[in-house]
Amino acid sequence: MLEISEEDVIELLTKLEKNRTILGYHTVIDWEKTQRELVTALIEVKVTPQRGLGFDKIAERIYQYPEVNSVFLMSGGFDLTVIIQGKTMKEVAMFVSQKLAPLEGVLSCSTHFVLKKYKQEGFVFGPEEKDQRAAIWL
Repeated sequence: MLEISEEDVIELLTKLEKNRTILGYHTVIDWEKTQRELVTALIEVKVTPQRGLGFDKIAERIYQYPEVNSVFLMSGGFDLTVIIQGKTMKEVAMFVSQKLAPLEGVLSCSTHFVLKKYKQEGFVFGPEEKDQRAAIWL
């Protein structure tokens, strides 16, 4: 299908992993189908950029926390989007109030809890697709 050898594919992947073009591989799990409860929150953060460093230094401090899944620099009404996961809403609230909000340079935080996931990383959540073909009896 690709018209290149398996060895060439492996060599290319190794090169892309080594130069950090490919940063890693992961699974996308539908936590609703497991016994594990997880709360996902999107936090809008307004910060004061540091002279000569901009937003990079504060973003680096934030993404060091193990609770943090993603940090994005945004345009618009706030500066950073921080996406975290916790076991409970209280755990997320404690992270925001005790770790994130007190950071030097953080002006405000607005936390939004994910109520339902419809699609993530290109995968659609929900019931399995039903076969739409009509049954024919002979």
